[in-house]
Amino acid sequence: MNWPLESQRKNYGKALVELGKRRQDVVVLDADLSGSTRTVEFKNAFPERFFNCGIAEQNMMGTAAGLAVGGMTVFASTFAVFATGRAYDQVRQSIAYPDLNVKIVASHAGITVGGDGASHQTMEDIALMNAIPNMTVIVPADGPETYRAVLAVADRPGPAYVRMGRSEVPVVTSPDDDFEIGKATVLREGTDVAIIGVGQMVAPCLEAAEALKAKGVNAQVINLSTIKPLDTATLIKAARDCGAVVTAEEHNIVSGVGTLVAAALAENCPAPMERVAMQDVFGQSGESDELMKEYGLSDKEVFAAAIKVMERK
Repeated sequence: MNWPLESQRKNYGKALVELGKRRQDVVVLDADLSGSTRTVEFKNAFPERFFNCGIAEQNMMGTAAGLAVGGMTVFASTFAVFATGRAYDQVRQSIAYPDLNVKIVASHAGITVGGDGASHQTMEDIALMNAIPNMTVIVPADGPETYRAVLAVADRPGPAYVRMGRSEVPVVTSPDDDFEIGKATVLREGTDVAIIGVGQMVAPCLEAAEALKAKGVNAQVINLSTIKPLDTATLIKAARDCGAVVTAEEHNIVSGVGTLVAAALAENCPAPMERVAMQDVFGQSGESDELMKEYGLSDKEVFAAAIKVMERK
């Protein structure tokens, strides 16, 4: 399918500038990666409210907490592997425990970091952030949804984690779509199998649904952009309507979104499930598209999982 490609990071930068115009309480911190995270857009527009904390991610989170205590709405950005791994203790103890108004918007998440290799390709970040009390977790599907998600978390009290990738991704949502934290979006109705996509895996899910249609399969596709709080009502309805479920995420299969969906359905509406995800391995250096194919994160794997799970209905 020929969708236009767009950067999530550029949309983040645009959203920050818009927030800066609307609100004097918004400040932005970065760990010497403002060109990559695109917080540089806010820096250029509002230099007096931008702070480069250097390559000191733990200190950045502590600084963010202090600014939030002082009444500011703080956006803190760096690569996802550093925001969630290197600074985990500070995020947990200094931000989430006191329930402070800090929004951690991390870029370069997942395998699509590409050439930087396994040391920078975090596949554990959703699990880490989801396990922290008080934390809201958002994984937008594309650029326009990233823009809307950033505006939404700015208005939601308390800490939040928003996950972005490095590469440009297909635009599968509209700038005019509503974005509601805690609400999944049904992008395609269907009754034979429910395919639940997360982040940049939403586009491959839609492609797989189109291929399944050619085989006479009516697949429902859901964009699960809010991981916490989880929209269990939409997930349960999908399982009841379709009787089979596939999840797809650019994240480790261990403690990933598929695990969350499986738990929700096991408690409310058990259904056969298949999970498309990283198979508990580290990545390697390579081009983004090559790595997605190498580790089974494409429409072909989603298609195969849908066929397999329907045989278990």
